[in-house]
Amino acid sequence: MATMITDNTPNPGAERRIFSVSQLNRQVRQLLETHLPLLWVEGEISNLAQPSSGHWYFTLKDDQAQVRCAMFRNRNQQVRFRPGHGQQVLVRARAGLYEGRGEYQLVVEHMEEAGYGALQRAFEALKHSLAEEGLFAPERKRPLPSLPRHVALITSPTGAVIRDMLTVFKRRFPGIPLTVIPVAVQGKEAAPQIVKALTLANAAGLFDAIILARGGGSLEDLWPFNEEMVARAIAASELPVVSAVGHEVDVTIADFVADMRAPTPSAAAELLAPDASEWQARFAHFQHQLGATLQRRLHLERQRVLHLRQRLRHPGERLQQQKQHLDQLELRLSRSMARQLVRQRTRLDNLVARQKPLRPARRLAQLREQLQQLHSRLTRAEQQQRQRKQQRLSEAARLLNTVSPLNTLERGYSITRTPEGAVLTHHDQVKTNQDLVTHLAHGKIYSKVTSVKHD
Repeated sequence: MATMITDNTPNPGAERRIFSVSQLNRQVRQLLETHLPLLWVEGEISNLAQPSSGHWYFTLKDDQAQVRCAMFRNRNQQVRFRPGHGQQVLVRARAGLYEGRGEYQLVVEHMEEAGYGALQRAFEALKHSLAEEGLFAPERKRPLPSLPRHVALITSPTGAVIRDMLTVFKRRFPGIPLTVIPVAVQGKEAAPQIVKALTLANAAGLFDAIILARGGGSLEDLWPFNEEMVARAIAASELPVVSAVGHEVDVTIADFVADMRAPTPSAAAELLAPDASEWQARFAHFQHQLGATLQRRLHLERQRVLHLRQRLRHPGERLQQQKQHLDQLELRLSRSMARQLVRQRTRLDNLVARQKPLRPARRLAQLREQLQQLHSRLTRAEQQQRQRKQQRLSEAARLLNTVSPLNTLERGYSITRTPEGAVLTHHDQVKTNQDLVTHLAHGKIYSKVTSVKHD
């Protein structure tokens, strides 16, 4: 409790304010907590104590100074690692004072490994820079091939990762060729080797896609996949790249730049290895469609051949029809001439009947002579007409016979065809051991080609 007393100094009117120790410590604590914000402090742990209360008490020091720290149970339960003596850590804390002993201390709210924090900050800085540059943009991502012809696996040649990927490819689609390009997947030499492997895979001209893979690990273990040189090599790749680094919770810069991110190496193999059973079912469907299409086309072609066969008529049949037509014309001519003769005779008989009562003997003789002339003229006209028709028929038959292939065959020639019916006109149409069919005027000859000679 503070009391006011009179000061014996030369200024008797002035009063002094006197604090108790607890009041002083409380005032200092309030000043520290009020005027100093949350601080990030890095240092080495020493004198770590973990009593049964669950709170942590330790000293944070560097080579020149130290400060007491306290981290209470509700905060230290969120720390993902177990701190130890001599470990370098980064803490977020508030400055305060432990009133009971008057000791200045830090009340820690968050703790992380110092190296992890530096790496995390570097990770975030590079991520932000590359994102601003557009290397993570979705529009630059390339689609994966639905059925790759050859896949490059950039990873360590030993360990479970390569075995898991090979097992997945063998199970899903064993026909896809795989080539392992061995690289170190952690350490200082890993990033240059990965860049070299990506360049080699693109220059080989063999692959359709690349899987960049490794197993899980700490941020330090996975750091080669957060290197800027690796990110830019992935972005420059002409082949689509699948990043499968670490476990599902692990995220690297390579995941953001790659065309596809897989949570695990096995999942990456699943992405690039199609399901063989689905492809077999698809091929079976295509085979069925092709068979049905061929059947329909074959049916249409058969109908077309049948129609053409019905339209195609033998020259002999055409000649027979012409002969029949000529006979019909001859019959019509004969009937017409007979009717004309009957009419003329009827007319003559009428004239004779009209002249009989008058006994026109001379006129009758003239008419008989005229009738005889008319009969002769009619007979000659009938003969001439018949001769002209017969001559036209002979000329038509001779012309038809001239263009008939049967006439050519009768003169000793023949027609040679392939079994499919194509007429041979050139030696290029024939191959050795090919079957041929030769059509003669009477019969066919089946033969096989033993040799072909160019004239």
